[in-house]
Order: sequence, then structure tokens, then C-alpha cells
Amino acid sequence: MIENEITTRATALFGVVDGIYKMLTEWGISPVLASWLDEIISMTLLFLLAYGVDLISRFIVHKIIARIAKFTTAIWDDIFIEFKVFRRLAHVIPGIVFYLCTPIALKSVFWVSLFEKGALIFIVYAIIRSIHAATKAMAKIYSQSEDYSNKPIQIIFQIVAVIAYFVGAISLLSILLDTSFTTLFAGLGASMAILILVFKDTILGFVAGWQLSSNDMLRQGDWITVPKYGADGNVEEVSLYSVKVRNFDNTITTVPPYALVSESFQNWRGMQESGGRRIKRAIIIDMTSIRFCNNEMIENFRKIKYLTEYIDSTEEVISRYNQENQTDNSMLVNGRRQTNIGVFRAYIQKYLENHPEVNHDMTTMVRQLQPTEKGIAIELYFFTKVKDWVYYENVQSDIFDHIMAIVPQFGLRVFQFPSSKEVVYHPYAD
Repeated sequence: MIENEITTRATALFGVVDGIYKMLTEWGISPVLASWLDEIISMTLLFLLAYGVDLISRFIVHKIIARIAKFTTAIWDDIFIEFKVFRRLAHVIPGIVFYLCTPIALKSVFWVSLFEKGALIFIVYAIIRSIHAATKAMAKIYSQSEDYSNKPIQIIFQIVAVIAYFVGAISLLSILLDTSFTTLFAGLGASMAILILVFKDTILGFVAGWQLSSNDMLRQGDWITVPKYGADGNVEEVSLYSVKVRNFDNTITTVPPYALVSESFQNWRGMQESGGRRIKRAIIIDMTSIRFCNNEMIENFRKIKYLTEYIDSTEEVISRYNQENQTDNSMLVNGRRQTNIGVFRAYIQKYLENHPEVNHDMTTMVRQLQPTEKGIAIELYFFTKVKDWVYYENVQSDIFDHIMAIVPQFGLRVFQFPSSKEVVYHPYAD
């Protein structure tokens, strides 16, 4: 039935074409001119036919498919319409009609060959544009999914688009050169080294993107730091060619994906998913201010809220030890005694353990670091409950404001280089 229908329509079209030539010759036009006019009129009718089919196809897409999509609960069809996937795919239909009708409408072998090639090129171009639009639509669909929203899924669809463009380019070359696709594709093997050089960034981006995705090294929304590229902010987009990072000063930094695989970068996702954000900071104490605690100092320290229990228990342990070892307390170097820096460390530890903004389920530690020419550093290592940047900085500042202010209460001094006001110039000094 279908073959009979096609044959009937082809015969009718042949009859129209032959009728034009006969009509022109009957009007007294010379056969040569009539043949040229016949070709021109046939070409015009052919283009009008293709244009009419294109209008009908676009009407079906816009009116019928768009209306059907409104009544469905699915989201993918609306996104496909938004990215004009169906509209671009509809352009394939007039291309096919044009290709099939060309040998029927035209008699010249030259024009038939030229128009058939043009129709095939148009069909391939329309298909490539449709695939490209479909990959963009699929990337948006998956980005709205909870399971894939944080993964660099866009890379996969960009790879599909690149493959489509590559296959399309070979198809266009095979059409222009009148060579089969397989023969031309096989012949490209000899030029593979040149292709690898030309598409080096694309290949590296593909491999890096796959590694970033499969190993879950990077997600959209992650806070990353890449010092080499000056990137310090949240990942906005992960594509085949670049990773777009919005820095905290609202500038945009693009980083090649393969740089994140071949080199080191810092991802703060673990901190954001954990129970707190770490604070690791030290204050440097002047070592000349360190000394043993006398009775007056012990009594003053005992009045401090966080130190009462510590002072009593520590003094009991020290007293018992000195008695058991019959220590001569007339010499400070004999036996065990508390120091002002030791009591200071104990106070900071208790202060952090009772601070409402410190996460007490995570490590909280106060320790001494290696003494240097600047003094001895007391390092605070703990985690805040809230991980928000502004809040974190405020908590950190409040804690160290308090600690720096109470240092003199323990008979200690914070080290800092002398300023010009502290250096007194004597005119007779050597």
C-alpha cells in the first residue's frame, strides 16, 4: 500500500514537471530556454514544497506537542520544548522531503547531485543541532534531580555533544567528498595524532571530568581552594572545559578540570558535612614571664570560676607527692610546683569546654608548641558548632579577644616585636 502511494505521487509529480515543459514549448518558447525555465520553476516548486512541509512540521510541534506537554505531569517534555529540541528535530522532515523529491522534480544530473548533497548536509546539521539541544535539556533535567544535582553530570552530556559534532563532521565530509562514512572514518586513523593534538584540552577535560565524577572529588556547590589559580569560593559549574568558581569577593575564576586531577586542591565539603568547623590558632607567650606560682597566686587563681576545682585537685596531688618524697620546699627547684603558664593552659581548656559555641563532641585541645626565638606558642585546637563563615569568624574573634585580655591575669606577657614608640633613642648610646 505504501509503495503504491509513493509511486502514485511520484508519477503525479513527474506529470507536473513534464507538463511545465510542454506548456512552455506550446507557448512558442524555444526548447533550450523552455528546459532552463522548466528547471527554474521546478526548483522553485521544490523549495516551496520543502518550506510548506517545514511550516506544517513546526505547527505540529508548537501547537500539538506543546499542548500535549502542558497536560502531562512529566517535566522532561516541558524542558525539551524550552530548549527547542522538537522544533529543531522537525527541520529534518523538510530535508528528507527535499532529498526524495529532488530526482523527481529535476532532470539535470548536476542539479540533482548538488541539491541531494545540500539536502543531506541540511539533514545532518539539523540532527546535530537537535542532539546538542537535547544534551542541554538532559543536563537541566538531571540538575533538578536530588540524586544528581550535586554531581558534575553536565560533563557527560557535553561529551555526548562533542561526539555528535565529531560524527557529524565526518558525515559532512563524506557527503562533500562522495566517500562512504566508514572509509573516511578508517582513513582518519592516520591523522589521529593530529586530532589528539587539536582536541587535547577536550580529551584531557573528558578524562578529568570522568575522574572527578566517578571518584566524587567535586560537586556543584562545593567550597574549594586552588591557590595556583587564585580560586577560593563555591563551584558554580563543572563542564568539560572548565570548572567555574565564584570567589567570595564575587569574582569568577575558571580552572581547567585536568588541573584539579593532576594537581592538589582543597575541598571544604568534609568540613561542611561534619559537626563543626575547626579553629587552629596560637598565641605566643614571652618566655621571660613564665614562673612558679606562689601562695598568693594560687589563692587568686582559686577564685577563678573555671580553675577552683583544678587548683584544689592539682595542689592535693602536688602536696602528696612532695610529702612522699620528703621535698625541701625552701628551694623552688625541689619537688613539684604549679606554673603560671600551666594554670593558664588549664584555664583555656576549661573555658573552651564550657563555651556554648564550641562543639564538645569533637576534639578540644590546648597545647604547647616548640619554643622559638619569639617565645613559646600556646595553640588552641577546637571546632565551632556553626560552620557559617561570618559566624565562625565572630566566634573565633570573641574567644581570642577574651584570651588575649586575660593573659596578664596570670602574670604572663604576650610576645610582639617592639614598635617605634617602645624603642627609646639615647643620643649618647654607643
